Amino acid sequence: MQTTNYINTLSPAKLNLFLHITGKRKDGYHNLQTLFRLLNWGDNMQFRLSQQTVYNDELPIRLHCNINLTDNLQDNLIVKAAHALLKNIPNNQKKTLKIIDIQLNKKIPTGAGLGGGSSNAATTLLALNNLWQLEFSQQQLQKIGVTLGADVPIFIYGQDAIAEGVGDVFSPIKLPKQQFLLLTPSSHISTAQLFAHPKLKRNVKKLPVAMLQKKPEHFLDTLDPSFCNVFEPVVCKLSTKVTQALNYLKQFESTCNSTARMTGSGSCVFLPLTHHTKHIDTWIKQAPCPAFFVESL
Repeated sequence: MQTTNYINTLSPAKLNLFLHITGKRKDGYHNLQTLFRLLNWGDNMQFRLSQQTVYNDELPIRLHCNINLTDNLQDNLIVKAAHALLKNIPNNQKKTLKIIDIQLNKKIPTGAGLGGGSSNAATTLLALNNLWQLEFSQQQLQKIGVTLGADVPIFIYGQDAIAEGVGDVFSPIKLPKQQFLLLTPSSHISTAQLFAHPKLKRNVKKLPVAMLQKKPEHFLDTLDPSFCNVFEPVVCKLSTKVTQALNYLKQFESTCNSTARMTGSGSCVFLPLTHHTKHIDTWIKQAPCPAFFVESL
């Protein structure tokens, strides 16, 4: 992002190629190990710096969207990101900030495990930092981001990564380009409900980061037995729509030589495409729910 008065940028979606819970922390949260893959597909966000300054304690952003936003704008992650950033700015500097108009064009479904809201929050932090010339470092923005949600830091990091901790400790990884078929069934189960489920596997053995970096073939297209998404069997027990979508993709596994799986805590499921198959248009048309052909970032 270059410093200008206007930024037009992708707010990308993400996939978890695998997602393990490796234990519970003393603070009550869980330690994770996952592979974040960013997509060249997602929401569009536009930020325009106006010539108007903030009036009293007014929030220095104005948010517009192509769909209906939450009734209470204070619950929106973009608004929360702006508030979180402002907490780290001296009061005398806040009074000099110019108002920024934000246009959000949503494409990523909510509650799909694609990180839409987290990506919007991260993109907002990066853009406001740029347009207001605040000069926060990437690491500082990631620390602010994790207070908004565990998935926000990966979008500030901005590249594929092995993630540990609550999903905010990153190790870089170089991966070849990939294409995917995504299915987004209209089903949402709260993360709290999933973490409370007695069948959720919470003690997957932590894998060496060096091995993951050197041998991505174990989880890239096909999943070796030691890799999984621990939420997938639980979500499939609770949602017939996710089960139906996943089973639809599984029938193409042998054609694509890849493993269908779920991302995040659902509900989106996906299939890596080892080549742009000639059947992709037919598969999208016949899918039991909205389907998308996407590529890695």
